[in-house]
Amino acid sequence: MADTNTRIATLVSENDVVLFMKGTPLFPQCGFSSRAVAILDHCGVAYDSVDVLQDMEIRQGIKTYSEWPTIPQLYVKGEFVGGSDIMMEMFEAGELKQLMDDKDVAKMES
Repeated sequence: MADTNTRIATLVSENDVVLFMKGTPLFPQCGFSSRAVAILDHCGVAYDSVDVLQDMEIRQGIKTYSEWPTIPQLYVKGEFVGGSDIMMEMFEAGELKQLMDDKDVAKMES
């Protein structure tokens, strides 16, 4: 498990924005992951994703790492933000875009 935590910590620290999700941004494998991708795309930020369906250790390990039971999970500049419901609430309130701006997150390349 320590190895998995190290892998997750590296992914979270080396990427400004990382989404642990089911599937990929082009082919999300659940509605919550699809909604998370749509929110990030609408915010126009560059982000990396990790398909937890491809790695069972990461799929279980991310839940322990964040102490959050569900996927998707969003991290911004090393900090856990939340799942798709929290992302949606923050997005609708303008807080997610503000967080991205405050953290100086890179914009998506056109």
